[in-house]
Amino acid sequence: MSDAAIDTLPGIGPVTQSRLADAGIRTVSELRSMGSVEAYRRLKFMLPRQVSLNAPYALEAALRGCHWLDLPQDVKAALQEQAKITDEAFRRGGVARCAL
Repeated sequence: MSDAAIDTLPGIGPVTQSRLADAGIRTVSELRSMGSVEAYRRLKFMLPRQVSLNAPYALEAALRGCHWLDLPQDVKAALQEQAKITDEAFRRGGVARCAL
């Protein structure tokens, strides 16, 4: 199943599939290897106004084969924290990697 198309996961519809493809994520194995948080980061930086906290929940739930409402509370809390960090980084904008 690792080379299966991303839309074979539960809850991944055509819009999410298209967005993930635009982010370079086309297979289940690609999503699984990077994880829901990194996939969320990519989507958030590509589409900041269209991607919400629902995205990491949906991606994580798809990887686990469940509905996002059934994610354990500790998993939801960890995803919320990572989304907050990502959102804050986005608001700060790019950071110079070196001083000239």
